[in-house]
Amino acid sequence: MVRLWNGEDVQWKIKLCLGGKEGSLEPGEEARELAAGLPEKPKAEDLRRCAARAALEIRTLGGTSALLDVSPAVEALGGEGLAALVQGFELALYRQENWKQEKKEEKPLDLYLTGAGDGDAVLAETTVLDRWVCFARDLVNRPSNKLTPVMLAQAVTEAAKDLPVEVQVLDENETRALGMEAFHAVGDSSANPPRLIVLRYRGGREEAPIALVGKGVCFDSGGYSIKRSMRGMKGDMAGGASVCAAILALAENRVPVNVTAVIPAVENRISPASFLPDDVIGSMSGKTIEIGSTDAEGRLILADAITYAIEKENACKVVDIATLTGAIARMLGGVAAGVMANDDDFYAALQSAAGHTGEKFWRMPDYPEYKKLIESPVADLYNSSEGCGAIAAGMFLRAFAGDTPWVHLDIAGTGHSSGQGQPYQPKGATGMGVTTLYQMCKDMAGKE
Repeated sequence: MVRLWNGEDVQWKIKLCLGGKEGSLEPGEEARELAAGLPEKPKAEDLRRCAARAALEIRTLGGTSALLDVSPAVEALGGEGLAALVQGFELALYRQENWKQEKKEEKPLDLYLTGAGDGDAVLAETTVLDRWVCFARDLVNRPSNKLTPVMLAQAVTEAAKDLPVEVQVLDENETRALGMEAFHAVGDSSANPPRLIVLRYRGGREEAPIALVGKGVCFDSGGYSIKRSMRGMKGDMAGGASVCAAILALAENRVPVNVTAVIPAVENRISPASFLPDDVIGSMSGKTIEIGSTDAEGRLILADAITYAIEKENACKVVDIATLTGAIARMLGGVAAGVMANDDDFYAALQSAAGHTGEKFWRMPDYPEYKKLIESPVADLYNSSEGCGAIAAGMFLRAFAGDTPWVHLDIAGTGHSSGQGQPYQPKGATGMGVTTLYQMCKDMAGKE
């Protein structure tokens, strides 16, 4: 827990040393004091990493409380500096759920702040956002037998129950009646039925909502285009978890913006009902799709979800986020997510938000020549490609966005951490996208 100091006794002190050895943690002048090195002119990300390292070090030493004078950060970056320190500290201490018979109890580590000035509002907002990032991590880390599409819908409904968010869960009969054949091509492959989860937060005026569409594949076997390895495929719903967490954080913090989250939740399994390579299927938009690979299932469910967001939710802008392609992970590793956009101003809004959150995004080209990657001789679109996999997936989804401003985020490389990345990202799910989607929607509040 992070809160303002009111004189409580603490075990440790953390001293921010501007101009010290960057990234260092050394004994301070007083007993039980850590001197944390920072650049002379720190950025928010420097502060985020610094607080995370300090939190992990104090926890390793068995500490349960610490005092941090944040005035150097506030003087350098104002409320953004305070928020970064709080976020680094809280996210670094995240621990996964586990189902062990004997659980090791870990004492909480409390951080007390001085020098925050009138930072109560920043502290409160950041703490809420961090809690929802951890909620997204919990969902992504959860085994697939404990998070089927129905269970995901139940978890989302429960999480939103005390917030000003309307939750609608469409069952397989309702989505079939909407003509969501692409969604069902994937979802009907499992004995666990699909669900379309829709969350609506109306904190703004009468403007049309921004739609956040997140891939919700609760397990991905690859279907008949079976994967060589299925380890980690429980986390193929990280995009869905991120949009859920972002909208719930916006709602709890009462940000004055209208946002709709759409999560197509399915499992991609092998069964007598599974779709097959060379099948030609329809979609809610009316476009037909030739199946090149059943392992390119994420773009199919997102296609129908994007159509739903535009036609049924009247979205003025659409962001989709997904652990979509191995190609983006091979290209950008775990450092940056791939982006495709049909609107430069919307892309600029994403990058502006990312400048505050520390998350990294890299824009992929969308030259007209790339449309050939998704051409089919027998259908409107082809769902796979022989190369340029990340670009082909983005071009495919772009066809369903039409003229609506749209941004596509491929987080296949960044949705999960090996534990060797940022110190505030423990091994497992990262919650990638939550903070940037939250910040982008906040920045756009009242502008639509």
